[in-house]
Amino acid sequence: MEFFLISLLNGVSYGLLLFMLSSGLTLIFSMMGVLNFAHASFYMIGAYFAYAISNAVGFWLALLIAPLAVGVLGMLVERYGLRAVHRYGKVPELLFTFGLSYVIVELVQLCWGRMAVPYAIPAELQGSLFTLYTTTFPVYRAFMMAIAVLMLIAVWLLLTRSRIGLVIQASLTHPHAVEALGHDVPRIFTWVFGGGCALAGLAGVIGGNAFVTEPGMAHALGSIIFVIVVVGGMGSLGGALLASLLVGILQTFAVALDYSLADLFSLVGIHAGHVPVLALTISQVAPILPYLLMILVLICRPRGLLGQREG
Repeated sequence: MEFFLISLLNGVSYGLLLFMLSSGLTLIFSMMGVLNFAHASFYMIGAYFAYAISNAVGFWLALLIAPLAVGVLGMLVERYGLRAVHRYGKVPELLFTFGLSYVIVELVQLCWGRMAVPYAIPAELQGSLFTLYTTTFPVYRAFMMAIAVLMLIAVWLLLTRSRIGLVIQASLTHPHAVEALGHDVPRIFTWVFGGGCALAGLAGVIGGNAFVTEPGMAHALGSIIFVIVVVGGMGSLGGALLASLLVGILQTFAVALDYSLADLFSLVGIHAGHVPVLALTISQVAPILPYLLMILVLICRPRGLLGQREG
């Protein structure tokens, strides 16, 4: 019971971090139709910005300043880069963001080096929140979960209960009507792209010290967030939340299980340990489980768990 509850809490906290990262990508895609391959790079930049700012003025100011700085950087990328290739279609957009991701990694390595930086959890958030049986649950993981939930509520209220959200959504479906009402649609898209990047930056601020801040962190999570977007349904914020929690819990439980299919067969008297694939433990195949989940969802429901089917 202890293993189940602690693994569930860790899985939910990891899943909420993935949601913070994937929500920005989902927002950009649902509002602009742009699949940003450099999105995880903005997550990395958020972590590095927070590391630099926290060394100067402390973690709490870094929590506010770093996402805003990443958002401004995203707005500049959209205004002076992505907007120029938007008129040529989806493929140039993909190539632009794909190349941008490598440029950002190289710039990060030039500025901070190739090794991990000592971006630590602030002293106020260290220690355990409670003890469950014999295992403690860290304060910082609860803080991560609270920030993710507050972010979800704020984004949902902005998009569904505010005039700004209505204008943003109308800009995608009826851009000419929105322009006729006096709104600058390209500027709206710039703000949307910057907002999505700011959410990725916030995830970097929170996740950079919870895990590790190093140049490979974007590559480590970049493919996972695309799995989440596909599994949840392209452009569905609720789907992104569901898929993030599913992937987080799945991977957390998997890495802790040291059983193989051969062990299961042995329970019924079949010895299959000589088959290499069956001898692999669940923890060994944990990294590929999200991709297997994506393949299964694409076979059964191509538009994702909460995606809308045509007709």
